[in-house]
Amino acid sequence: MSRPRSGCSSVSVRTAETGQADSKLPTGNFLVASPGERTATGRTPTDTGVTVPTTRPEASPTRTGAQRPATSLQLYSVNSHLEADLDGTLARLGEIGLRNVEAFAFVDRADELAAAFARHGIAAPTGHAMLVAKEVTREGVTTPVPSHAATFEAAKKLGIELVIDPAVFDWSTREAVEATASALNEAARSAAEHGLRVGYHNHAWELSTLIEGVPALEYFAGLLDDEVVLEVDVYWAHIGGVDAPALLERLGDRVRALHIKDGPQVENPFVADAPFDPSGLGQVPAGQGAIPLEAALAATPSAEFAVIEFDHFDGDIFAAIAASFDYLENRA
Repeated sequence: MSRPRSGCSSVSVRTAETGQADSKLPTGNFLVASPGERTATGRTPTDTGVTVPTTRPEASPTRTGAQRPATSLQLYSVNSHLEADLDGTLARLGEIGLRNVEAFAFVDRADELAAAFARHGIAAPTGHAMLVAKEVTREGVTTPVPSHAATFEAAKKLGIELVIDPAVFDWSTREAVEATASALNEAARSAAEHGLRVGYHNHAWELSTLIEGVPALEYFAGLLDDEVVLEVDVYWAHIGGVDAPALLERLGDRVRALHIKDGPQVENPFVADAPFDPSGLGQVPAGQGAIPLEAALAATPSAEFAVIEFDHFDGDIFAAIAASFDYLENRA
């Protein structure tokens, strides 16, 4: 498969099972936090015509029975705003109506985040943390990935129930996929000792690559222990070339969370020779693009969480999040 590329920096990740380094990966929320780094998603708000209603419903903090999944937000969508003003950003998310968020790079700042979440009445039932990789190298600097024990201890401090590996990059062979599944199964056993679950979040390359005639993500799912779940990014599944609702139906109860984002139909950016540039995706609030979100949500009654995310947004990111929140909360 063609390797993902980054337009921002050169990154390599060495995995726990293979020890192989995969370079030129897209920078994003799977990485160990880089203090002060400005993301493509966080922008100075500008008026783009997306407006925030003056009153809004409050999201249900948990999901019970046959109710819709709890609405959440991947915090990397507002990373630069969090770096500039943690409390102010969380307050704005609360004004939108969000009561759940998905944390990232939380291990080294669990106490700070836990206190901030408590101040603003926000829960973090899920969080992204690397579970398969051993280390990340960016711009010549290698950073070890926190141990499973440290990751799960931090998750407990934050009230995270489900720790999700946000990205593994080598899906080119059956052996590589089997190694990743084995590593995640091992992580699940460690997580269980802390009363936690683990999962995996996809991009496009797990769908555009075939293993024994099926998308690599499906082959991977068949190798996972029952305790390991999936967070399917509906946007990337669609861009990866599969029928996302049909994929979700095939994956069944394994899917416990969805990443919800929208945009126009674009080519898979991870197979091009050009560096990956999220600004070219043209992402829009949920329900305003070409991604079959409604069908995907209907195909996933097992989903506990519907997590809003933007890889990049040109304009007022808070207004875009509010529009996505309204879409999820006001579905029939």
